[in-house]
Order: sequence, then structure tokens, then C-alpha cells
Amino acid sequence: MPILRGAVTFARFRVEGFDKREKDWIVKNLRTHVFEPIRKASEDERSVGFVELEDRDAVEFSTGAVHQGEYALFSFRVDTLKVPGGMLREELEKWVKTFEAEHTRPCSRREKNDARAALKQSLRQKLSPKTKTFDVSWNLKKSELQIWAASRTAVEEVEAGLEKAFDLQLQPLAPAAAAQLLGLKDEDLLPTPDLSWPDFGSVPDVAELREVEDG
Repeated sequence: MPILRGAVTFARFRVEGFDKREKDWIVKNLRTHVFEPIRKASEDERSVGFVELEDRDAVEFSTGAVHQGEYALFSFRVDTLKVPGGMLREELEKWVKTFEAEHTRPCSRREKNDARAALKQSLRQKLSPKTKTFDVSWNLKKSELQIWAASRTAVEEVEAGLEKAFDLQLQPLAPAAAAQLLGLKDEDLLPTPDLSWPDFGSVPDVAELREVEDG
């Protein structure tokens, strides 16, 4: 839980299409898009959805668990359950050797494919999903949102999940994007005189520096 641990890696967004709706609207949409565990009997390798901030297994989303003052706080959970290719190949090679020893003939392509599918399902039962959670803090008063993740891929996945769940758009608040939102021109982003090179009002070029040295 990066928010609770005080981590500082996050991506900032302005929320567009949100009209200060009732708190229950947030909770309702979270409950509609909750995280559901991967069923090992299925072929699914990933599962994503929303969970409570303080408990990655909780999806009740009571108002008290989500809303803290002007903020809505929750997490986006991603589970992956994938049998490593090397593990499957190793088990399949063992099966082929055993088959050929017992039947004194090579296995057919169909028999090998059926064995691969059975072994994959068997290995899935022994593995545990890998879980990652990415915290979200949403300032409802300012219509600003933070996704606490370092990976660009993770940020984009959470961003897409939020836009789908809440039917809204997230506008990145990186310096350049924020300037565009405010209608600022490129020259407005140049250093102010207080931040410029002393006595020049701007960073001097090499020729100017030589003139100062020679004088």
C-alpha cells in the first residue's frame, strides 16, 4: 500500500466528466468492477479489478472504507497465474520418456498435445497467483487523481480500468500536459528572471562568458 507507506512514485491526472456526484456513486461503480480471483480450473492467466485500500482481499467497499474527507481511496489489483514455459517443457519431456518406455513407440502428435494440456492444468493447481496492487487516491473536490505506480504499463492499465468503471476521462498532469490544459505558451514556461543567470536575465552563451572573463 504505497499511500499508507508514504511512497512518492505516482502519476497525476485531472478527472474529466466527473460532476461531483454523491459518494454512493463511487462505491456503486467500485462494487460493479470488483476484483475476482482466478479460477484454477479455467484457462485464465490474468484477473484485474478493484479492492479496498487496506485489504487487498476485501471488496465490500463500505463508505467508511473508501471515503476519507475529500478523498476516495482504493486499490486496483492484478493477479497473474501462468505456468512457466520451462517448467511445462520439463514435465512434458518426462511424460514422453515414460510413454515411450511403456508403449515401446513414439507418442503421436495428438497424444503429446493432450498430455501438454493435462500437465498444464495439473501444474496450475500447484501454483499460486502473483498479486500486485496499485493504489488510487482521488480528490473529489479538486477532480484530481493519483495512481501510485512506477511502471508506465501499470499506470496505463489502471487508467483504462478507471475510465471504464467510472465512464470518465483522465487527463495527465505532467508539466507539459498541465501547461496545455491551462493554455500556456512555450515561452511562458521559460525561467523567470529570479531563476535566470545573474546579471544577464538568461543563461549566457559561450561568447558572453568569454567577454566577462576578458573584461
